[in-house]
Amino acid sequence: METRTQSLLDRVSPERRAEVEERVETLLSELTLEQKVGQLNQLNADFSTGTAVGDMDVERGILDGDIGSVLNFTDLEEARRFQELAVEESDHGIPLVLALDVIHGHRTIFPIPLGEAASWNPEMAELSARVAATEAAASGVQWTFAPSVDVSRDARWGRVMEAAGEDPYLAGEFSKARVRGFQGDDLAADDTILACAKHFVGYGAVEAGREYNTVDVSETALREVHLPPFEACLEAGVGSVMNAFNLHERIPASSNETLVAGLLRDELDFEGLVVSDWDSFGELVEHGVAGDLRDAARACIEAGSDVDMVSGAYATELVELVEDGVVEESLVDRAVRRLLTVKAVLGLFEDPYRYFDEERRSRRTLTDDHREAAREVAGESQVLLKNEDDLLPLNDGGDVALVGGLADSATDMLGAWHAVGDPADVTTLKTTLTDRVENLTYAEGCDRDGSVGDEQLEAAVKAVAAADVAVVAVGERYDQSGEAASRAHLDLPGDQRALLEALVGTGTPVAAVLFNGRPLAIDWEAEHVPAILEAWFPGVEAGPAIVDVLLGEHDPSGRLPMSFPVTEGQIPVYYNRLRTGRPAEDADADLTRPPANPGEKYTSRYLDVPNDPLYAFGHGESYTAFAYTGVTLGAAAITAGESLAVDVTVENVGDRAGTEVVQVYLRDVVGSRARPVRELVRFENVDLDAGESATVSFELTTADLEFWTADEAYAAEPGEFEVQVGHAADDVTAVETFELVE
Repeated sequence: METRTQSLLDRVSPERRAEVEERVETLLSELTLEQKVGQLNQLNADFSTGTAVGDMDVERGILDGDIGSVLNFTDLEEARRFQELAVEESDHGIPLVLALDVIHGHRTIFPIPLGEAASWNPEMAELSARVAATEAAASGVQWTFAPSVDVSRDARWGRVMEAAGEDPYLAGEFSKARVRGFQGDDLAADDTILACAKHFVGYGAVEAGREYNTVDVSETALREVHLPPFEACLEAGVGSVMNAFNLHERIPASSNETLVAGLLRDELDFEGLVVSDWDSFGELVEHGVAGDLRDAARACIEAGSDVDMVSGAYATELVELVEDGVVEESLVDRAVRRLLTVKAVLGLFEDPYRYFDEERRSRRTLTDDHREAAREVAGESQVLLKNEDDLLPLNDGGDVALVGGLADSATDMLGAWHAVGDPADVTTLKTTLTDRVENLTYAEGCDRDGSVGDEQLEAAVKAVAAADVAVVAVGERYDQSGEAASRAHLDLPGDQRALLEALVGTGTPVAAVLFNGRPLAIDWEAEHVPAILEAWFPGVEAGPAIVDVLLGEHDPSGRLPMSFPVTEGQIPVYYNRLRTGRPAEDADADLTRPPANPGEKYTSRYLDVPNDPLYAFGHGESYTAFAYTGVTLGAAAITAGESLAVDVTVENVGDRAGTEVVQVYLRDVVGSRARPVRELVRFENVDLDAGESATVSFELTTADLEFWTADEAYAAEPGEFEVQVGHAADDVTAVETFELVE
C-alpha cells in the first residue's frame, strides 16, 4: 500500500516554498543552541490536560527564549500578550504557535467525533472541522491536537468518543475529512489551523480498555488496523503528528526509532512536525526505559520526535547533551527546522498578530450558520437502534411524558473535550420538546448521574402512566467518557435501568434516547424498551436535532461506527474478525442457548452469551425500509492494476422518504495470512423517496485487495474475492465473486 504523503510545503506555490525555506534556514543559522532548544519546548498556559509536571513562569520563559509554543489558553488578550513577548521582547523575535485541543468544535460544539462518524458521511466531519477552525483561528488558536484517528475495538476505553470507531477504512475517510476541514486550502488564511493526527500509533488497543495502559499489537495488526487512518491523514497533508503514550514492542512510542524515524519518517515520508503527548517524554522514566530526563531527551530526539509537550526534558537536558557530544546538534537543527517551517507556512512571520482580532472573533463565533451546521451534523449522527411497532416518529397530538435528568442537562450535551463550549449556548431536549409538543409533561426521574430517589421515581411513573408515549433520556454524564474515563462496566450508570423497568411496567410505550460517548451494554433495554435512539453527546443543537428525528422531520440515517456488546465479557467485539479453526457459525448451533452436545460445545463460543454483538457495526434502522434489488460486477476477473466496477441497485420499499447507507464489504477467500470475514471498502448515503430506486456505482482497485502478506509487504494476492453488499456488517444481502488473476 503506497502512501502518497503530502507535506506542508507541497501545499504552497514553488515561489512561496522557496521563501519559506530561505527564511527558515536564515533563522536557524542565527539562533544559539539554547534558543534552538527553547523552540522545541512547549509549555502549558492555563488549565491542565494531564498530570502536574512542575511549574514554570510562562511569560518569563517566553522572554528568555525558552518556549516555542504554548497550549491551553482561553483568553484572547492573554494569548496576544504571549505573542507580543515573543515577537517584541525576546532576543530572537520568533513568534509562538498557540495550541488548543479543538476536537469537535471550538465554541459551537458539534457531536463527539464518534457520533459524527455515525453519520457515515465524511462531509459532516469536514463541515464540523471547518466551523471549528474558523472560530478557533478567530480566537488566537493556530494549532489543534486533532483529529484523533485511533482505531479501537474496546468500548471500555473512554477515548473511543474522540475517534471514528472500530474500522480502519471508515476511520481513514473521516480522519482525512477532518484534516481538510481544519487546514483548508491555505494555512496562511485567517480561518484555518494546523491539524495533528494522533496518537501514533496503536493507542486504541490499550489492554483492558484502561487509559494509558500497555499496548501489544502484532506487526500485521499495526499495518492493517492502526496505521491506515494515519496514512489517510498524511495523504490529506496533515501538518503534525502526535506520539502515543503507549509502548510498541516495549519501547515507548515517543522514543521508538522503528516507529518514528523508520515507519513515519522514512517509510511514509512524513516531513512534518512530531509533538509528544502530555509529558510522554518524561514518562519514559516511569516506563523503565530511561533512568532520568537526560536519557529520555536523548532517546526522543534521536527517534525523530520534535516538540516536547510540558515534560521539560528537552529544555533541561538537550543543551548539555549536545555540548557533551552525546547528541549531534544536527538532530536539534532538524527538529527546529520543522517547527520553523510550520510557523512560516502559518504566516506568523508576516503577521504574528493575525489571529488576535476581537471584532473578527465576535463576528465568526456561534453564528446562526454555525448553529445550523451543528444541528445538521447532530441530525445525521443519530442512530435508531430499535423501533418496535413503529413507535417513532411520535404521533401528532398525543400526550407525551419526558423523563430523565439528561433531558435538561446542557453541560452533558457538550460531551468531553468541548474546548470553550458554554452550557449556556445549549438547547436541551426538554427545551425543544416543550416548545414543539403541545401536551408534554416532564418528570426528572433521575439525576444526571443516574441516581433515582423515591419521589423522583414516583413522579416519573405517574407522568408516564398518564401519557400516550414516554420519551426517556438515559445514559452517561459527559465526564464518564473521554480521556481518563475508562469504565469496566458499560451498562447504564446508577439506577437508570431500574427506572426504565418501572416505566416500561406502566404499559405506556417507551422510547429511550441515549446520551453517551461509547457503545453501551444494554441487553435488557434492547429486549424490553420498544424504541431506542442513540444520540451520543450531540452538542449545542442537541434539542432541535433530536426532536427533528423524534417527530419524523428528519429520517434517522445514522449507522453504528462501533459495535455494541451484549456484555463486557465479549470485548473486544468487532465485525472484521478472523475465522477460527472451529467457527461456531458452522456448527449449526443456537448460540443464545448453552450447548446441547459436543458438536455445539467444542466450537469457538461462549456458554452463556452469543458471540455476536447486540448491535453490529453498520447497524441502524430507518422510518422506511430499503431493499437491494441488484448487485452486478463489471468483470468476473481482473488483473493487477485493473479496476472493478460494482453497481448496486437499492430501492425504498417503505412509505416515506429516507436515507440508506449502502455498505460494500470485501472478503479475500484465501490468503498467505488469515483474512477477515469481511472488510469495509466503500459506502455511500443515498436519499430516496418512497418507491424510488437508484443504482449506486463504486470502483474497486487493486489497492483495495492489498494486505500485509506473509512476505511482510503490502500486496494483492491472486485468488477469489467476495463482494458483499448489505445494510450492516451482520446484514449482508448480496454476495458476488470475482477473481484476481496473474
